[in-house]
Amino acid sequence: MAENKAAPHSFVKDGVYYFIRRVPNDLRHHYTSPKISYSLRTRSVTVAASRAIRASQKLDEYWYHLRISDSDLPGKHMLRMAGNSGLAPSALPMASAANVAATVKLSEAVSIYLRLKGKGRAITFQRSAERSCGYVIDVCGDKDIAAYTKADANAFRDDLLKRGLTGSSINRIFGTVRSVMNFAASEIGIDFSNPFGKVYYDRNAGVEERVPLPIETIRSLQKDCRRIDDDLRWLVALVSDTGMRLAEAAGLLKDDLHLDDPIPHVVVREHPWRRLKTAGSARKVPLVGASLWAAQRIHEAVADSTFAFPRYNKTGQTNSNSASAALNKWLKPHVPEKGSMHSFRHSMRDRLRAVECPADIVDQIGGWQTEGVGQSYGKGYPLEVLAKWMANAA
Repeated sequence: MAENKAAPHSFVKDGVYYFIRRVPNDLRHHYTSPKISYSLRTRSVTVAASRAIRASQKLDEYWYHLRISDSDLPGKHMLRMAGNSGLAPSALPMASAANVAATVKLSEAVSIYLRLKGKGRAITFQRSAERSCGYVIDVCGDKDIAAYTKADANAFRDDLLKRGLTGSSINRIFGTVRSVMNFAASEIGIDFSNPFGKVYYDRNAGVEERVPLPIETIRSLQKDCRRIDDDLRWLVALVSDTGMRLAEAAGLLKDDLHLDDPIPHVVVREHPWRRLKTAGSARKVPLVGASLWAAQRIHEAVADSTFAFPRYNKTGQTNSNSASAALNKWLKPHVPEKGSMHSFRHSMRDRLRAVECPADIVDQIGGWQTEGVGQSYGKGYPLEVLAKWMANAA
């Protein structure tokens, strides 16, 4: 749509004004889309113009900081000199310590964090750090990391609440900001009390309870999957009788589905295009019931790709969000309120409980964290034992 001349950087859709701004080419690697667009939530051209101009000014300021974050800023040589001087931090003059601290703004702290901790990490790791700290810069400005105050942290919290974010999302953003600031402070050798460390907000606000699906609903959905028999339904069926996370299943290779073994099973392992949530998520899960059928159909029908689900692995990163949107849309008329693809995972835990499966075996099948130091010893239960309990649950 063409931009509206009366309100710069905006267009009108159904009478409502929307902000739009193209991302400069040299900053495209920081974004997932070539343009930024969102509703200004007004039908007034005057209000839209004011909001669009303010948003554009904030973007220009933030883009300036992004452009300079990777360059050698004035004063950085002082940090290197202090590091190579051979003096202990306590031997440095107070003025020198202040100068070192003054050279590290939050935008620079993000660069330090990503340069040292971001190697080999998924693109989502970089985006999370940049987005979370970008929110802080929007609200509080790009300050020296030791210059932020408790009032800044509280203002940041209030802004996130106004955005309507859930408690879990706010917790995740604060955690990222704390990690970036603490890591940068440690790297440059300054001690400070992180004001983003103890900020009150309701961690459970807006968080919807994840509900399991009744076994009758699961059986009905599995029947529909066999009837429709396409790649989307294979993905639903595969998850339904394994309890895998949707991203784990969507990022599988066909070679991860071992059908010729005495006990057919799926190997859940990390791939460059799809990381695992935790180290304990790497595991082998026996294929039974609908999941075995789905794996067989994948090997029979997918001939021109090494991926089990090619449609979600076209860009070098598994697009699990797209899979979630498509499958939850299909599920919605067939499952109870709040039911979703993730509900299969909760249901699997309940199904294993129902057949009195030991808790540590349940944890191994689902890739859940098991409490206790002793659980980290050994290789876990063999496939034969896991298959017995999976068969009972199916």
